[in-house]
Amino acid sequence: MPKIGVKLRELRRRRDLGVRELAARSGISHSTISLIERDRMSPSVDTLSAVLDALGTTLPGFFSDLQSGLPYTPFYSAADLPEIGRAETVSYRVIGLNHPNRQMLMLHETYAVGAHSGQEFTHAAQEAGMIIKGAVEVTVGDKRKVLYEGEGYYFDSRLPHSFRNVHDGKSEILSAITPPTY
Repeated sequence: MPKIGVKLRELRRRRDLGVRELAARSGISHSTISLIERDRMSPSVDTLSAVLDALGTTLPGFFSDLQSGLPYTPFYSAADLPEIGRAETVSYRVIGLNHPNRQMLMLHETYAVGAHSGQEFTHAAQEAGMIIKGAVEVTVGDKRKVLYEGEGYYFDSRLPHSFRNVHDGKSEILSAITPPTY
């Protein structure tokens, strides 16, 4: 499977766009786009979504090669959960990527000690999740709360939101977003 950066650069070049022009269209810095294209930085889901939107495509379209060729099954092993936004500190693994007519994005999120999702972000969806390990500070709009194992959240994703691991070990979330942003 090609790396995200290689595919992104190929898509940008097919659209005959320079890095700076793509940066202006997407609102993502040209240096960040350059790092992503050279596979020196793994983009968050929201960063990649903004860049792809500026390129006139969607996350599902961008990752269609992951979906094609995989036979449908209702069951997924750990090896069948593709990574869509791994940074050194945060991992997002998709559950059910090849499900036909998928109506939600299911993620297994892992945050290293002190890791956070980055700046507060928004997108047109609803989002829910449960802390399955550790403790995560969840910020939604002007509300902030530390959630512990077994506790959950549900909010309108158009509100600015972010996640931060406040546990002394890694923390994990099982989350769902609908409609899927990927």
